[in-house]
Amino acid sequence: MPTIKPNKAGEIIDRIFKDASIVYGLKEFEGIDINSVLYIWEEEKKFFIKDLKTGNPRVVYDEQKKLGRPEEIVRQLWLHKLHALLGYPYDRLETEKSIHFGREIHKKAADIVVYKTDKVTPYIIVEVKSPTEEKGIDQLKSYLNAEGCEIGVWSNGIDRVILYRNYPNQFEDTLPDIPSANKTIDDLLSEKKTLGDTNPKFDLKRAIEIMEELVLANAGVDVFNEVFKLIYAKLYDEMEAESRPDNEIYFRKYKDPAKTYTAINDLFRKAIYKWPGTFYEQELIRLSPEHLSVVVGEMETARLFGADLSIIDEAFEYLIPEVAKGKKGQYFTPRHVIAMAVKMLNPKSGEYVLDPAAGSGGFLIGAMNWVKEQYLSTEHAKQEYSKQYLYGIDFADETAKVSRALMLIAGDGRSHLFKLNSLDPREWQGEDDEKLQARRELRQRLLKCQDYGEQEENEKTFKNFSFDLVLTNPPFAGELKDPGLLRQYEFGKKNGKLVNTVERHVLFIERVLEFVKPGGRIAIVLPQGVFNNTNMEYIRQWLFDKARILAVVGLHGNTFKPHTGTKTSVLFLQKWESEPLADYPIFMAVSKRGGKDNSGEYVYKKDSSGNYVYDSRGRKVLDHDLDEIADKFIEFAKEQKFSFRR
Repeated sequence: MPTIKPNKAGEIIDRIFKDASIVYGLKEFEGIDINSVLYIWEEEKKFFIKDLKTGNPRVVYDEQKKLGRPEEIVRQLWLHKLHALLGYPYDRLETEKSIHFGREIHKKAADIVVYKTDKVTPYIIVEVKSPTEEKGIDQLKSYLNAEGCEIGVWSNGIDRVILYRNYPNQFEDTLPDIPSANKTIDDLLSEKKTLGDTNPKFDLKRAIEIMEELVLANAGVDVFNEVFKLIYAKLYDEMEAESRPDNEIYFRKYKDPAKTYTAINDLFRKAIYKWPGTFYEQELIRLSPEHLSVVVGEMETARLFGADLSIIDEAFEYLIPEVAKGKKGQYFTPRHVIAMAVKMLNPKSGEYVLDPAAGSGGFLIGAMNWVKEQYLSTEHAKQEYSKQYLYGIDFADETAKVSRALMLIAGDGRSHLFKLNSLDPREWQGEDDEKLQARRELRQRLLKCQDYGEQEENEKTFKNFSFDLVLTNPPFAGELKDPGLLRQYEFGKKNGKLVNTVERHVLFIERVLEFVKPGGRIAIVLPQGVFNNTNMEYIRQWLFDKARILAVVGLHGNTFKPHTGTKTSVLFLQKWESEPLADYPIFMAVSKRGGKDNSGEYVYKKDSSGNYVYDSRGRKVLDHDLDEIADKFIEFAKEQKFSFRR
């Protein structure tokens, strides 16, 4: 009898992929026990996998060369899915089929071909890649045209694209899935969809990249705005679906592109009505019905409400044009930095919070979640807090839209979010509805002056406010030269004379202290030079007179990569309520583990066995030390008897 070799599937897959979480978290094969499906064994320092169709061995790893073939693992899992889950018999499946282009035989073979019931006519082509590869859709299109196939699948095991070839050389549609062996394409497109069919772990950024490759890049539209319209339509649909019979969703791809276009535009118009202020009432989706059908096919399985906000953040940051972020020194603040700042300053249920450079609204969402978890018990109280106490300002239209959308996703959506220039209240004037509403709501947060004349002046200039907390990461880039703007600030003058230029973040330091009331608390991300450079000493001296410096936390150099390697710190302040203290301790810390590598990719914690650590919601835990730093600060704050920590 032949010797039965032990199955080393788990061991060798870990070695090939070098990241067990990628394999066992493959979105395409969730729920499949890989070790029971695949059989891998070792012979003479080579590892072989048993082909599920033929039973023949295929090399998947060469120990001597340290060379693996992860795409073969993906192919075998697709064979399993097609056969065991979708019902296609193995005699309708062929692997490594040569593709004919006219009289020539292409040297590259199709990975898997599924035939129709006649076992002759090609029906589906599956092209597999390694999980690290993101290209190959054009190659798949050429295979479909050459073989006359209706359906093509591109898959690297993590992402997939399903193309539907309606006509020769035309790929007007994508399919939400592959029809099973006992269903047709028409059956698939006519099935009812529900909230249960959506996925809160959906990779929205990757879907947008795929949509760009398929249609958006050549659709002649502003990709940011069009995708944002669809996000609003989808948010509205998900919210309404909770009260529909069977939780049916209408944000879906229909067989007729015209029907898809009508359904999605209807959802978008209702979203504008429900959440005014982001889009004009008369706006419509500008994508053609055919292009919209492709995009909706990619997005319909996403679940936005209840999604991991870091996933949504990444997609929005990808979407925002360069003019709205990097060129102005404005980057999305990583959520673990936000969590540290919020935890250290401890916002409470009756306190007003402002971010004057709100960006994606991360600090506001962080404060909202903290207060809800720490201080509020009823759902009504949570909704009222979000509606009443959170304020955000940002000068960029794109980021203002992002912050509104993220607040919706986080479960609020009714916070005070304004498209304004925080540094220059002169620009707050105007009679358009948005400016009128902003002034009306912000006037409620102005500091109450005892002198009537001062109060009247403050009502006009919007200079001094009464917020309890300011949490912000202002843009660093750019020097401001407008004399009218500089005249409003102490840092705009030197020895009584106006200076020529001031760096943007320097004015933000002064402005945030105007936004908080006496005793108010501040966390502001700043370039390291503010704390180290000799030419910035005047700022440090000025700060000692205006506020107590609670803490300075130096962030790791990788924190804002891949966008920038600028070394930054978070400055924590409390505005003096009376005469400044001459001497007091300051909490100082430097992050040694920033949660990212040198390329800006997130780094996750592993246990002693080398396996990833997951939190209670099933998410990998970032490898950073900011939680530990926050805990140390809390100990320090209690020792110092800070009022917000009593």
